[in-house]
Amino acid sequence: MSGKAWRIIPRPLLETVLNNHAQHHRVPQPLILHGPRGVGKTTLILERLYEKWNTGPHITGYVDFAESIEQYHPKHGHSYPYTSWNLCPPPKLATLKTQLESCLESMARRAIKLGNISSAQIFTTLTKWHSPTTVLNQILKTDSGSKMRVVNRKNKVSTSNLWETAVFKLSAGVSEQELDGVFDKSVSVEEGSYYKEAMAALKLAKEVIGAQGKWRENAIRDLNSKGGFSRSLANSATDWPCLLLELLSLSAEMDYFQPKLVINNIEVLKNAVREDDKTICGSMYHDSLIWRIIGLGANERCLPVVLVTSDSYYSYRAFMDFGFPDIFISRETFGWTPAEAKLHMVDDYFSQSEWNVIVDVLGPNPRHLFEVYALKLSNYYQKVMNYESTFEDIVDLYLAYLQVNVVNPAMDKALLLLEKFAVDAQSGKIPKDKLRFGAPWRHPPKTDTSLWAKIQLMDFIQSLVSTGFAVNYFADCSLELLDDPSVLAMLEVGLLYTQRDPSFIRPVTRGIQRCLVRWLVQERIGLSFKNSVRYRWQRAIRGRSYRHLLLYNK
Repeated sequence: MSGKAWRIIPRPLLETVLNNHAQHHRVPQPLILHGPRGVGKTTLILERLYEKWNTGPHITGYVDFAESIEQYHPKHGHSYPYTSWNLCPPPKLATLKTQLESCLESMARRAIKLGNISSAQIFTTLTKWHSPTTVLNQILKTDSGSKMRVVNRKNKVSTSNLWETAVFKLSAGVSEQELDGVFDKSVSVEEGSYYKEAMAALKLAKEVIGAQGKWRENAIRDLNSKGGFSRSLANSATDWPCLLLELLSLSAEMDYFQPKLVINNIEVLKNAVREDDKTICGSMYHDSLIWRIIGLGANERCLPVVLVTSDSYYSYRAFMDFGFPDIFISRETFGWTPAEAKLHMVDDYFSQSEWNVIVDVLGPNPRHLFEVYALKLSNYYQKVMNYESTFEDIVDLYLAYLQVNVVNPAMDKALLLLEKFAVDAQSGKIPKDKLRFGAPWRHPPKTDTSLWAKIQLMDFIQSLVSTGFAVNYFADCSLELLDDPSVLAMLEVGLLYTQRDPSFIRPVTRGIQRCLVRWLVQERIGLSFKNSVRYRWQRAIRGRSYRHLLLYNK
């Protein structure tokens, strides 16, 4: 038993739901697969579904926006963080754009190979949203040897003729490397010319959109300097990936070519940083991309798009921000229940007595179970057991690891966010409705904001403990809990998770829950007498009370 290899356990119900969505060649809505960290979402996609979604007529593009964060990604020999990606160094927006576009371009080349995308289709889709005449004229003018007459007042040449001429020009420059994998050398000359023309047309469409994007750089620079939002400028940044998405969606054919797109860690895109002021920010790119996927699905049907995330923003708030509660297909997963986990874990990986300790202290979170099992198989475990220690000591050691490496750094970041809230409130940046009468955070001080932030966070954790770590944010239809800056800070650092159904706010795991209680006890012990009095005054006079939002049937 001690040396048994860890195996990927099937999740039949969730796999069936996702397979049913992916079997359609076009769908009206994107699907969001969300849930707390460590419940096996990425494992489910890569180990159980990805291979099936790339057999027969199916082709799936997989983009993981977290790959560029090298310190916290399995591709680079590390593991995913327990807390939010907000605590990691944000990647560059240009890197994420290239990652997404490269994936879609490879899928488009596959469609060209199957004959589902032609030069005419690319031209029709491009001219549906763009006017390429000026760019085509510029491209043809750059060729000093070209005798093509360009558009002017005296001599009108249709856009389609310009397109055909530009495609012919680019076809001559398409290299063998670009055509490699698109078609076999055994095909006829006519068939080879068809593929070559489609590849040149795809290359030309990218060049047209890139040139039009450069024309907007000054406008984007002005927008960034003044602040604000422009839908047309935001859409200009996503024109190329969305054109590819539309081409792939239109070319999808049941039982012949069924493309799909899986975007993992979509929240990383929202926090990406731009390299200069000539590009839009990551959050604007994120919103534009999702809006256009929604629009494509609603208007013409889109290829199945699956967004995978551990950010609880996508469990409820994203649905409101993008329109209405059913704008996405929501699939939420919390891993195993204790009974399900016991069925798979006991006897194979842990004894009954060991399991009782784990489920009571850490809960059935798959990542906790895997890491405790890896610790159990390590040489360190054998050394500890030789000193007459027990399995409880190993679990307590793992809990100390979570406390020091996960929870304490995240709580320090949450304190900084609360300090920033205090400064913003003093400068008038916080709306008055969030500082309403009776709010525990209504009167932030002008000085000593660090102590105020600590007392606020301790007050919130204490109120959360009093409710048994199960608060229903939909109770009374008030949503007052989501106005609390302490809640927002804890959600941003990833220690709490906002469930969609049922609508509770809870720590991401029972192990993290225990660490939060330890943090509260440590901070209360560390308070001076004066600060302890201030904390007690906060609890008695302005303290939070979420008893009316309790989950009664926990």
